[in-house]
Parts: sequence; C-alpha cells; structure tokens
Amino acid sequence: MTSAGSTVTLDDERKAQIKELVCEILEIEPADVSPTSLFKEEHDADSLRAIEILAALERTLDITIDQADLARMVNLEGVYAVVAEAGAR
Repeated sequence: MTSAGSTVTLDDERKAQIKELVCEILEIEPADVSPTSLFKEEHDADSLRAIEILAALERTLDITIDQADLARMVNLEGVYAVVAEAGAR
C-alpha cells in the first residue's frame, strides 16, 4: 500500500465524463481510445492538447492539477489517477 492515506478511486460515471472530455479535445471517437492507449503515440496528441485536457479537467471538475502531473497523463489510466489524487486534496 502507499504510505499517505487510502487510495482514491473514481466511479464509472466520473470516468465516462473524463473520457468524453478527453475524446472531445483529442477529436477522436470514444470507441477508439482504451484506458491504456497512448495519447501522443496512438492518437497524435501534442503538448498543447495535454494542457487543454488539464485545463478542461480543472474547469469541469473544479479541481487543481499540478502541471508536473502532465507527464503522467499519457493515457486515460494516467488521467484517472491524477484526477483522483487532485480530488483527494
């Protein structure tokens, strides 16, 4: 287990909301992205799109995400983890 408290998880509804937002920004169909598909390598996302995703998540979910966490947001699993951690703060 991790040292600092319990692990925060997201429910299916929140994950669906995040996936929809990410797909809209990346201009891809939800069916074309899996939790582990890489945004940059498989979906041609650039760093500007990553920043757009971060900003949209903050605005939509009313959370604050450290820009250092961008490096972890390479796929949906990474985004889910970052959002869960930001929501736990």
